[in-house]
Amino acid sequence: MKQDALDDSVRQRLDAVIHGEPKARVPELVKKVLIDSLQCGSLAVPAQFTRPIDGTYARRLLHRDEGGQYTIVVMTWGPDQRTALHDHAGIWCVECVVDGNMEVAQYDLVSERDDAFRFEQRSRVIAGRGSAGCLIPPFEYHTLANAAATASVTLHVYGGEMDHCHVFEPATDGTYRRVRKELSYCD
Repeated sequence: MKQDALDDSVRQRLDAVIHGEPKARVPELVKKVLIDSLQCGSLAVPAQFTRPIDGTYARRLLHRDEGGQYTIVVMTWGPDQRTALHDHAGIWCVECVVDGNMEVAQYDLVSERDDAFRFEQRSRVIAGRGSAGCLIPPFEYHTLANAAATASVTLHVYGGEMDHCHVFEPATDGTYRRVRKELSYCD
């Protein structure tokens, strides 16, 4: 990862928010920085981060805070690529659509019993360029899907390094089973 992959002004604004604001305010303030930066043109994702790959969305590290407080990941989604229902392993996240359209569905965990999880869909939106949202545990269950006929690009700011998550696989009885998924970056 090159440190210059992220515009200095965006990094400085994110550093000021993440290192200087009360933790409860950080996700909403990060969201504001991303939307403002995208609108004024200072949030540009380098071309090498926007190439889709076959079979799954591409997950690429754009920036890692030296103090470990946050990471920025670019995800590129080919047509029809999507995630399973998943969580963020207890890490807050702000997700922003940089290009294209994404379907975002949020879920509420309504029960957990004997490793069987029940969810209800809370909302479903098609988010276009400049749209951003916060995932703050315990409200972190969602799916993402490319809603465009071409590639879509999203940028994710995590409150740390998200090296794993839990995906929820549907069971025949209408519940879901939680499975740990290790996460990595592609080139």
